Amino acid sequence: MNAEHDQRITAQVAFLQEADRLKSVLRASRLIDDSRRENSAEHSWHVMLYALVLADQAGPDVSIDRVLRMLLIHDIVEIDAGDNPIHGQFDAAAQEAAETAAADRLFGILPADQAVEFRALWDEFESAQTADARFAKAIDRFQTPIANLANNGGTWRDYAVTLEQMDRRVGLPIAAGAPSLWRWLRPKLEKWFG
Repeated sequence: MNAEHDQRITAQVAFLQEADRLKSVLRASRLIDDSRRENSAEHSWHVMLYALVLADQAGPDVSIDRVLRMLLIHDIVEIDAGDNPIHGQFDAAAQEAAETAAADRLFGILPADQAVEFRALWDEFESAQTADARFAKAIDRFQTPIANLANNGGTWRDYAVTLEQMDRRVGLPIAAGAPSLWRWLRPKLEKWFG
């Protein structure tokens, strides 16, 4: 093994070890059985499974492989920046700056080619300008309401969430990336919030 190859593996393992910290980032969201809060690593896994299972709800121009890759890394920045609940009160500009700095640091641990590739996927997810990113965002927004519906409102009660907030913060991204999922979910939300 040459030194360059050894350095590459060392950088990859360093990133993987750092990524383990995502398991310790607790989200506001609760598990479906309401037994505890979900961690960000569990969320990343679960939204990937959602995307795989619900792939038939994606548009014909969506690459599920790319969506899965985006969802795998989309919350890695929470290692440094933490998780801010979608219905919580926080400074969005400060959070965006913290997440960007986290992306610079975390993806910068990787070998240069992977750092560029992963950062580009993360940026694409964040901007939600491509069909892949819009579907990934839709799936990311779809997962938590499913849990909240199953556990009698979950964090909606904690944050005094309204149907209007759900329409704006959850409905718009879901409708943009997976309209059929929003058409299915919206009546269930209306019934719960009604």
